[in-house]
Amino acid sequence: MLFVVLGGAWGAGAFGAFTGGAGFDDPGAESTHADHLVDGPLGRHVTDAVVLYESDTSTVDDPAFADAVQQAVAKVPGDGIARIESYWSTGDAAFISTDRHATYVGIQFTSGDDYERVEALNEIKDELTAPGLTVRFGGLTAMTQQVNAQVSQDILLAEVISLPILVLLLIVIFRSAVAAALPLVVGIVVAVGSLAVLRVVGYFTDLSTFSVQVVTILGLGLAIDYALFMVNRFREELGRGLTVDAAIQRTMATAGRTVAFSGLTVAVSLACLIVFPSRFLLSMGYAGVATVLFAVISSLVLLPALLRFAGRRVNSLRIPLPRLPRTALVAADETKGRWYRTAHAVMRRPVASTVGIVVVLVALGVPFLGVNWARPGDWVLPVEADARVVTNIMSTDFVADPAKKVTVVVEMPGPADTAQAQTRLAEYAQRLDAVAGVNGAEVTGTYQNQARLTLGYAMDPQSREARTMVEDLRAQAPPPDSRASVTGMPASRVDIVNMVTERLPWMAVFVAVVSFVVLFLAFGSVTLPLKSVLMNLLSLSASFGAIKLIFQDGYLSGLLDFVPVGAVDVDFPILIVAIAFGLSMDYEVFLLSRVREQWVASGDVVESVALGTQRTAKIITSAALLLVVVVGGFLTSGITFMKMVGVGLVIAILVDATIVRGLLVPATMRLMGKWAWWSPAPLARWWSRHGMPEPPHDPTSTRRGAQPHDPALESANA
Repeated sequence: MLFVVLGGAWGAGAFGAFTGGAGFDDPGAESTHADHLVDGPLGRHVTDAVVLYESDTSTVDDPAFADAVQQAVAKVPGDGIARIESYWSTGDAAFISTDRHATYVGIQFTSGDDYERVEALNEIKDELTAPGLTVRFGGLTAMTQQVNAQVSQDILLAEVISLPILVLLLIVIFRSAVAAALPLVVGIVVAVGSLAVLRVVGYFTDLSTFSVQVVTILGLGLAIDYALFMVNRFREELGRGLTVDAAIQRTMATAGRTVAFSGLTVAVSLACLIVFPSRFLLSMGYAGVATVLFAVISSLVLLPALLRFAGRRVNSLRIPLPRLPRTALVAADETKGRWYRTAHAVMRRPVASTVGIVVVLVALGVPFLGVNWARPGDWVLPVEADARVVTNIMSTDFVADPAKKVTVVVEMPGPADTAQAQTRLAEYAQRLDAVAGVNGAEVTGTYQNQARLTLGYAMDPQSREARTMVEDLRAQAPPPDSRASVTGMPASRVDIVNMVTERLPWMAVFVAVVSFVVLFLAFGSVTLPLKSVLMNLLSLSASFGAIKLIFQDGYLSGLLDFVPVGAVDVDFPILIVAIAFGLSMDYEVFLLSRVREQWVASGDVVESVALGTQRTAKIITSAALLLVVVVGGFLTSGITFMKMVGVGLVIAILVDATIVRGLLVPATMRLMGKWAWWSPAPLARWWSRHGMPEPPHDPTSTRRGAQPHDPALESANA
């Protein structure tokens, strides 16, 4: 209680830890190098904000229209602004729309920092209003400001929607107000504490704007899942006649151990994001690891105390709900349970079941082979957002969009302002101008041995044509003994995609190896971790294929309320691999722990799998449903990128908790038989001495008087 009060007050300042920008760029990329150069004495020559003025009745030729715009521009203070241009200051007709009912003002700020530019725009927005005219703000800086505002709004909306649904589901699952309240209390503590944790992390590293939305909701979902596992096991142990203290001890030794391993696996999966240099992914990794570990600690420290307070009253305050069909309840005879019968059904034909399920999951992932990668831009905003509307209007009603610029920085062997250097730069500009998609190329500035060339373009920066344009620009030979660096939205998109595709395999290997080690420590087997990794990849396959069909091809775009741009954000697979892979291991550890308990007790391969599946099916599907509700809050977000993550996680969780855990695991465990628990003799002996086995088997759960056995010792002897 003390932590909630103090942590809540401390965590309220967490939003100050976020730098305001998303930080998607690769620090070592060519485009980032060019950005550093133009942020220096050479200077930038870009339009950070596009202020669009429109009227349905007047044109720019009307004195009232012209006066309103000019007066608005005149009120803007000069501090922090490098350049502000309009039709009346330049005489350039490109500032006027083809129907003459709209015009724009282009603004370049002096700062090269995203956060500082957003602050500068916020300071002058009120000054730029014009009576009688519709005013919209576009450009990269306006887009960043609008994304920040939308994220803050979406967090509140997601929590307002998900929390009441979580309460109802917990009541339905436990049919007791006391039992239902325990996971919710832990979840709220973690949600509050996560902000405090993020504020601490923010003192050591820059955090991306998106971190708060992903991490806080993820922490809430995991905390509720972990508490659900433990409360369910506590009630089960009480039902077997144990005292309250003994039930808590048994719960911590079994479900608590599972939570510790599961949380460690999720945290390690998120830690693998550190192989990517972009601030967005780094901050997501740091913040994700901190929040997940906090959720584990809260579950292992706070929940036992709450269980001790609740005691046998954990089943009190029963909620009168309509009676569910008997098959939906935990059957007194587990051998008559639905999932027990299903497990036996797939294990009777394990080869056919395994092949059939694998073919279906792989087929669901095939569409992903045609994915087109994008980097976040104004397309992530709702279609009615100012930045997106301005981009659309500029592309259809104006000669050129001032925000669509590519900058090429040339580092020459000598001064860039000599006649010879200028001639060579002009020739280079002509070659760049000849590249398909480029609309004009000119030298716009020099400083010592550096020169800046500015190029216009008209296509969508996320399109394949834009990537081809960037590759062709970089293929042009710069002046002799010079180095050319290309930057701008299309170039940074190419660099981000290259960074992700180069490092994603390393991340996948890292996740797989660490998950293998964690599962080996938990079960003492080298075959189970390999099987688990492969099955998790299959569940991810279905999620990836669906995302491509939905967000790139536009299926269900109306239902999900977004406008597709023909591409998938390149950060999506990284986050899904990190989060969904960890969650899949979460359910895997929970299921296999119960299977191993029965296997140690009976030595019956088929029966241990069937009983383990039956005993965990209800709780795994319940946990998955609760997590889907929490993650489903992303679907209400106005940010398309967040919808993408939400849809991907929902599909991955549902596929994993039903098809994979309920069908594929029993089939593959039947095929593997006793070899599922096998390790080479040296590793088996090492695990027997140093591993982290489950607690000694409770004889009261042994079925039909079977004698417990030690599979680790059995594999060592083999």
